[in-house]
Amino acid sequence: MSYVSWVSIVDNIMETTRLSSKGQVILPKVIREQYHWPVGTEFEIEECPDSIVLRPKKPVPTTVLSDVVGCAGYRGPTKSLDDMEDAIALGVSERHARSRY
Repeated sequence: MSYVSWVSIVDNIMETTRLSSKGQVILPKVIREQYHWPVGTEFEIEECPDSIVLRPKKPVPTTVLSDVVGCAGYRGPTKSLDDMEDAIALGVSERHARSRY
């Protein structure tokens, strides 16, 4: 069985844990309580030269349409879906024509 050590300076208590045969690591209760990590908390894993860092994933905030309308910076008249599809088709054909040479 492999071993992974977890050292904590919470209240000067040194905590250790072990890597299970299924590749699972249990974070000691004192650590989970200190950081208020509930069951199901997801972590990002960053690999460093001599260690790994577990960082709780931050939830992506919900975006509503009013938050992003106009974010592209277009200031001209409103375009229809047909206008946009025609412009895309034109751009694709121009790009293919340039890539042939």
